[in-house]
Amino acid sequence: MIGAMFAHPYLSGPGPLAFAHRGGNRHAPENTAAAFEHAVSLGYRYLETDVHLTSDGSLAAFHDPDLQRTCGVASKISELTWTELAELRVDEKEPIPLMSELLERWPDRRFNIDCKSDDAVDALESLIETTGAIDRVCLGAFSLRRLTRLRKLLGPRLLTSMSPAETASLRVFGRLAGDHQRAAQVPPSQGPVTVVDERFVARAHRRGIPVHVWTINDADEMHRLLDIGVDGLMTDDVALLKQVYVERGLWND
Repeated sequence: MIGAMFAHPYLSGPGPLAFAHRGGNRHAPENTAAAFEHAVSLGYRYLETDVHLTSDGSLAAFHDPDLQRTCGVASKISELTWTELAELRVDEKEPIPLMSELLERWPDRRFNIDCKSDDAVDALESLIETTGAIDRVCLGAFSLRRLTRLRKLLGPRLLTSMSPAETASLRVFGRLAGDHQRAAQVPPSQGPVTVVDERFVARAHRRGIPVHVWTINDADEMHRLLDIGVDGLMTDDVALLKQVYVERGLWND
């Protein structure tokens, strides 16, 4: 299955797609411009990141709601202004980027953006509208309510991931409500339950839905998932995933 078989412009690249999850974290700290720059230098066309809203309305490309794990600061992003956040360093090395900076710096790359809070929805909608980036983004969230708001605000051109409830409906019943443009972006399993198998992939493909699996950092697992026909893999180890794709004749710079 190749990306061109799916309708949305975001999915038009040759597949299976290779996603740099948070830009990768083996070469530079996650979700930093240095990480994304490294992934781009390897030829990655698809970059995955996350957004949180600062107290003064800026969208930071950052995964956690708080800064303890990556910056050693006991504060939430929502409690700080952008000026305060910009002074911090991830792993004491790299600054936290704005989502707008990433879209501007790599206008020819496509971004998977996980909207991490309800408060970030309106700002993310505004950013996509003002930058005209709707055809080169896929927006995600674990909250169906959040996804529903994004779909309503940005309209039928928007591609989103699927919520856990939508994934379960597709996996168990083989059906989905609504006609939104969606991608199944899922883990290979959830606890003891297998999510991605040949049946799940087939059910998704019958509805024109690509299957992108996260977060895969093991070569054997990469090969296994590609063997059952998934349409994309997300990884922290961008060099390893590229190596696997090269071995299989799948890499496209």
